[in-house]
Amino acid sequence: MNTYNWYSQLIKPSWSPPSWLFGPVWTFLYVLIVISFGKVFVMTWQKQAPFIVALPFILNIIFNLFFTPLQFGLKNNLLASLDILLILITLIWAMIAIYPYLHWVAYIQIPYLLWVSFATVLQLTITYLNR
Repeated sequence: MNTYNWYSQLIKPSWSPPSWLFGPVWTFLYVLIVISFGKVFVMTWQKQAPFIVALPFILNIIFNLFFTPLQFGLKNNLLASLDILLILITLIWAMIAIYPYLHWVAYIQIPYLLWVSFATVLQLTITYLNR
């Protein structure tokens, strides 16, 4: 409850989505992530793609897993902003890296890319407003 109180007291832009929206959006995105990232890891394991193709996917998962502890555990908007920028960068890198091997994996990242782009602007805005 302490984390909820902290986040609810932050200054947020008027275009910030309601809190209840994040759960359904991330549930949908995690399904896409598991399917697509799983396919990339299987391809890499079977030597159908070099490790360098899987690397941005691996980094993206790591950065994605760090976001919640940075934002809500440490309550550190600046580190969360840096982290979400790394999520966005590694996602773009992943899409570019996989495209020559499996176009569909790159294409199903588009909803993830759109959400992370929006979330990045939101996080940067919240960080700025609460500096």
